[in-house]
Amino acid sequence: MQDVIDRLSYYNSISESFDPSRNAVEYSNFLLKSSTSTIVDKDCEIGSTYFYDLVDLMDYFGPGYCFDYDCGDVTAEPNHPAFVKSRPIKSSSHNGVLLKLDAIRHFALARDTIDFHDKKPMAVFRGPCHQEHRKAFVERCHDLANVDIGDTRKSELGKATYKSPMTIAEQLQYKFIVSVEGNDVATNLKWIMSSNSLCFMRRPRYETWFMEGRLIPDVHYVLLKDDYSDLQEKMEHYRKHPGDALAIVRNANRWVAQFMNRDQERLLGLMVIAKYFRLSGQQAFW
Repeated sequence: MQDVIDRLSYYNSISESFDPSRNAVEYSNFLLKSSTSTIVDKDCEIGSTYFYDLVDLMDYFGPGYCFDYDCGDVTAEPNHPAFVKSRPIKSSSHNGVLLKLDAIRHFALARDTIDFHDKKPMAVFRGPCHQEHRKAFVERCHDLANVDIGDTRKSELGKATYKSPMTIAEQLQYKFIVSVEGNDVATNLKWIMSSNSLCFMRRPRYETWFMEGRLIPDVHYVLLKDDYSDLQEKMEHYRKHPGDALAIVRNANRWVAQFMNRDQERLLGLMVIAKYFRLSGQQAFW
């Protein structure tokens, strides 16, 4: 139970009373607006898994409750306490209150039947590189020895940095998988850490329900320099020391295991919301 309380405080770190902003929405109005909005309405993200995941929890509380929320890739601290999928990592308390939103995309975990020792001793990365930091990573690393790294955007066809997309199952054939943040967190981080492959990444800037801010470098993943200049050095080390690699893989698997209890995950989501309503002067009776 202490783990649940600890995670509750992490997701909702607000400790003082507050008033919802003037833009806060009452739940009935949220549903009404949602039912009459188009699927491209940015304010509601109607039809998206953000909306359905939020409704799935809010239905336990019913109408009458007001809240602020921000759907999508949140990379800046909200001005008021608000429900979010992601937030910047920092040591102080947050206005961003994490919920398990867009879970079908971010918590799709791997079923890996390949032993680490039987995987290709190479590093792999596949993904669309719209962001400058992703472009810089692929530009620097795509032609290194013992890597299979590429940008999957069709606009890059014919360029040296382009590689055709790979399925998760295809990527799991490699010992080392590089995780690179996109607009906020790296979508592939969860399934890499649930697999028998070793996750390589630089220190994360953003976090979700997965608590990326609590991951320990070289315990849960292999830490890379911000410019990825040590990628081959780290690959060589873990090729020569598979025991070190397996220890990190096991730690990563244990980290993922805490998110696999569905009943506990739902309870935690409800507790996060109830704390928000209590501190905002809306007693949550459930």
